[in-house]
Amino acid sequence: MINEIKQEELSQEPVAEASEDKPVEDNLMDTLEEEVETEAAAEEVTPTEVAPKPKKKKKGEEEDIVEEKTYTVPLAKALIMPPRKRSPRAMRMLKAYIIKHMKIPSRGEEEDEEPPALIITNEVNEYIWGKGVEKPPRKIRVRATKDSEGNVTVHLAE
Repeated sequence: MINEIKQEELSQEPVAEASEDKPVEDNLMDTLEEEVETEAAAEEVTPTEVAPKPKKKKKGEEEDIVEEKTYTVPLAKALIMPPRKRSPRAMRMLKAYIIKHMKIPSRGEEEDEEPPALIITNEVNEYIWGKGVEKPPRKIRVRATKDSEGNVTVHLAE
């Protein structure tokens, strides 16, 4: 594209020889400035050539909340496990509780569409793992929100 523009310039205007009025340096500067301007014009992209980028969701931006409920999830049975497996069991118990009570369909029911996701926020994860792997809390109060697509997000209730 740049080569085409240079060829058009060569065919339209012959390069002027150094005239007696201006010194050679001024003529060189003028030609360099013109070349830079034409290259900049050639590099500019028109809006029709660029495909629109899909918008990404921001963390602070919330979707349409269809349903929101607050639950107190009992996690005391996680203490039955050996000490190094208690917090992982508490996380599994939390997931199972939310799936059951928010009625998230299992993967086998819908083959055509992607199943809704269960998203547990970092604050909930840090609360359960806060005292380490051996001492998860006996119960946790959470706020579960379901959006229009069926995705469920679990937040710490405050």
